[in-house]
Amino acid sequence: MKPNWLKISVASLLCVLSSYLFAQEESILEEAGLEVVKANTLDELLQNIQDRRIVENREHAQREAEFLASQANQQRLLNEANAEQARLERRSNQLDTQYESNEVRIGDLQELLDDRLGSLRELFGVLQQVAGDARGNFEGSIISLEIQGREQFLGDFAARMGTASELASIYEMEEIWSMLQQQMIESSKVSKFSTSVNMLSGAQVATDIIRIGEFNMVGPDGYVNFDVDLKALTELSRQPSAEFTGSARRLYDADPGELVGFALDPTRGSLLSLEIQRATLGEMVGTPFGGFATGKCYWLFCDGQGGYVGSVIITVGLIGVILALERLIALFFTARKVNAQRQNPGEPDSGNPLGRVIGVYHNNREVDVETLQLKMGEAVLQETPKISRNIAIVQVISVVAPLMGLLGTVIGMIQTFQAITLYGTGDPKIMASGISTALMTTVLGLCVAIPTVLLHALAHQRSRSLIHVLDEQSEGIIAQHAEDTGQKIG
Repeated sequence: MKPNWLKISVASLLCVLSSYLFAQEESILEEAGLEVVKANTLDELLQNIQDRRIVENREHAQREAEFLASQANQQRLLNEANAEQARLERRSNQLDTQYESNEVRIGDLQELLDDRLGSLRELFGVLQQVAGDARGNFEGSIISLEIQGREQFLGDFAARMGTASELASIYEMEEIWSMLQQQMIESSKVSKFSTSVNMLSGAQVATDIIRIGEFNMVGPDGYVNFDVDLKALTELSRQPSAEFTGSARRLYDADPGELVGFALDPTRGSLLSLEIQRATLGEMVGTPFGGFATGKCYWLFCDGQGGYVGSVIITVGLIGVILALERLIALFFTARKVNAQRQNPGEPDSGNPLGRVIGVYHNNREVDVETLQLKMGEAVLQETPKISRNIAIVQVISVVAPLMGLLGTVIGMIQTFQAITLYGTGDPKIMASGISTALMTTVLGLCVAIPTVLLHALAHQRSRSLIHVLDEQSEGIIAQHAEDTGQKIG
């Protein structure tokens, strides 16, 4: 009997497939942590498969039983959910009805509120506007340095009044009225309080400050500035002119109740800032040796608005004044010595001009009148240059100074026209430098010419007086000598 190869092949394939499935089952069971039962023969494998099928059938039956048991519970939960949904839908319908009813009631109440408020709503709008304006005024007022906390209240009040549902209370309205009344009263007071001042060096110094209404603040050294952005006091870069600074210091040092004059700035600092920017006398004229530090020039005064020409005018003017004063002082002492010599002509003193002229007579008593007249005239001529020394230089300076001022005026106008040519006339500050040079040199020339002319006149008059005394005394001596000797004067 021949073997059936088809059956053998099918059996082999089944064995291989069973081995593969068994291997997969083993891996699944191992991952699940279950015990794996291995088969060594085909019969054992078949038995294991049958046993496993029995187990699976048992598990499926158990699951079906559990599902049938919980089916009743699931139906109960579904019924409860449907009942809850129906209840919530009824509640939603009730709330919609109530919402519509509330909308109608709110509209009625709002209309009633508007009717009852009437002009009060306009009043609250005015209060809001007043609070906002007052807050802006308080923030820029120096009174807020002494009385603080008002801006926060007004800001909160204005913000709340911006909503339609907020109304002002009697307390808030009275508080706003009280703040405005306080601001008006404090504006008329001179108050002293302690605060800190920001110095130019960056440090903060605590000091006593005097507040003059809401206009100015005065410290120990003069005026102080109120910085609106920083809400703090700052030191001025420099104080105004002496008359204003002096009034501020007198006010600071005054006793309570004492009346003192004070330079008040009604613009709350605007005029004070302009006064500070005004050029001082030192800036207009220049400071001694001011150009040496910057290397601008080598004149005595060279950093003023007059420029180089102004420096030359001032230097020449100082030289003229010094020479004139020296001559006046010298002539004053010389005149005293000459007057003393006139009281004692018999004892000539060589320390004064008249004594030296009389000494020439004592040395030439035996000569004739004509010779003595010549010698005395020579002596007077020798004393004249010493008496009138440097007076002519002062006269020249008094004449040249206004001409130099005119030269500076021309130079300044040339600079002005050059600036106009380059930049136009849109910005007056561009032309200010040339115009200031033109005007300042004219002023400096006149300021030098006027005193030097007066000093020259005084010095010239003094010198002519002394020379006249010498001529008078010498002619008298000659006449006396002619009388004594019996000679005639030719």
